[in-house]
Formats: sequence, C-alpha cells, structure tokens
Amino acid sequence: MNDETMPIRAICVYCGSQPGRDSAYINAARVLGQSMAANHLRLVYGGGTKGIMGAVASGVLAGGGRVTGIIPQFLIDMEATRHSLGQLSELIVTADMHERKHKMFERADAFVALPGGIGTLEEIVEIMTWAQLGRHRKPIVFANIAGFWDPMLKLMRHMADAGFVHAAHLIQPIVIDEPDQIVPALIDHWAGAVERGGEAAIIARL
Repeated sequence: MNDETMPIRAICVYCGSQPGRDSAYINAARVLGQSMAANHLRLVYGGGTKGIMGAVASGVLAGGGRVTGIIPQFLIDMEATRHSLGQLSELIVTADMHERKHKMFERADAFVALPGGIGTLEEIVEIMTWAQLGRHRKPIVFANIAGFWDPMLKLMRHMADAGFVHAAHLIQPIVIDEPDQIVPALIDHWAGAVERGGEAAIIARL
C-alpha cells in the first residue's frame, strides 16, 4: 500500500463497459480523464476500451497522460479490442477477477466510481468493505453524475441507520456531482491529510 501521506499519483476508476443511456455518463468519463492527465495522475482501470471505460481511458491518453489497464484474459474480447489495448501505456493481463482487483488496489492511491453496472457496484463495495475492516484509508469517490448513485447512497444511509454499518467513519465516501471537481477534491484530501500528519480526511455529503 502507498503511504497515505504521499501525494496522490494514481487513481483507480471503476465504471461500466457500456455507455449507458445518458450521454452525461460518457462525457463525465472524458472530463475526468482529461483532468487526470492535466494533473499528471495515472489512470488505473479495468482495461476495457468500450463504453465508459473506453471514454475515461481515451480522455487520459488524449491529454498525454498514462493509463494502466488490468484485465482478465477471458474478458479481453468482451470488453476491449486488441488494437485499442495496444494504445495503453501499460497492460496487465490477469488469470482471474480476484487477481485483477488486487492489482488495481495495489497500484491506486484513490478510487472513483463512475456510473456502471453490477461489476462496478461490486468493486466499489469491496473497497469500502476493506476500508471498514481497516485494510486501507485511501479516499473513495462516488461520481454522482446526474444523480446516478443516489439510490446507493440512500441504501448506505439506511444500512447505517439500521445498525449494520460499524466503523462508519472509515467508509464515508466523497460524493461529487461534477466530474471536473473530482481531481481537485482528491488533491485537497491529500493536502489535508499531510497537514494532519497523515490522518485521513473525510469529505461526505450523505
């Protein structure tokens, strides 16, 4: 794991391999990618070159940024084209989903969930679970584009109110509506953590 007092260097982005029905999702992915490139932050993501995955990667690459794609062998032809994979800065092919998720976690200093499906949900929930268990204190962002994550945030509040979320202070995510505000918020988070001697800041709008 990276020392949490160090500046942010890489962001893991979880998102859909489909574009979704609202063009705001694809646009947000491109904006986030461009913002990451402008701030010299590496993208770590699931390696897909289609849908929202492809949009965030192309946004980073178009801005001259670096992209690490991590994809299981069996998903290559489902979520990517082999030609597009060759354009990534780094490609890691794993044996299975478990290895993929572990490598994504190891290489990231923060996590962002853009709109996506069941796989995206599973990935960000696992990261929150690890935070609750004290396995990391890396910041977690819900990119709440067009209110996409509102039902999830409502469910999290319901679980906490019902007494099923222990150590809730460890898993309060940063919730941001506008994609161009995600990178500034993460940079501010790390600056605040350094000022407090490494104590992780919590920015929540739950």
